[in-house]
Amino acid sequence: MRKTSLLIGTFLTLFLISCEGPQGPPGFDGLDGPQGPAGEDGIEGQVFEIDGVDFAYDPGSNLQSAIINFEDNTDFEVFESDAVLVYRFDGEIELNDGSLANAWSLIPQNFFTADGTIQYTSAHNFVDVEIFIDGNYDLANLSPDFTQNQFFRVVIVPSVFLTSKIDKSNISSVMSALGVQEKDVRRISLN
Repeated sequence: MRKTSLLIGTFLTLFLISCEGPQGPPGFDGLDGPQGPAGEDGIEGQVFEIDGVDFAYDPGSNLQSAIINFEDNTDFEVFESDAVLVYRFDGEIELNDGSLANAWSLIPQNFFTADGTIQYTSAHNFVDVEIFIDGNYDLANLSPDFTQNQFFRVVIVPSVFLTSKIDKSNISSVMSALGVQEKDVRRISLN
């Protein structure tokens, strides 16, 4: 009797293990999630860089600031719901193969000077982005290394992408998620 129960239990277990249920939904093939829909005109995002940005000092607020107008630098409409990411050029770095690549840092970005701490930060609307340098000391005489001839990359992220998991600190990840290649970046020089 015991052998019969064991034999029936074994066959029942094998039968249940070998059954298949309905196929589940397809996966994302290595992506973090679904890609948002393209814009009406097919533009998924806009990236432009602007070189030669000079900051102006405002003694009333003790801020250095510069305004970048979208209309002067883009050819599409920016919406209030869009995110605007600003990256500051940190210089070139040498890669393992000996080639050079640009290094970009997402702002806000802090620097520790001999006088104290400064921070690049930004605020935007659908018309422009204003980049500020704030600090914990008088910025009237801040070194021109921080205030003159600065180089920024501005990324306009449509609101449909705001729910996806994009590593915003990595400009390459953001551009890849938006479908923007280096050759597509609009380059503007104010010099």
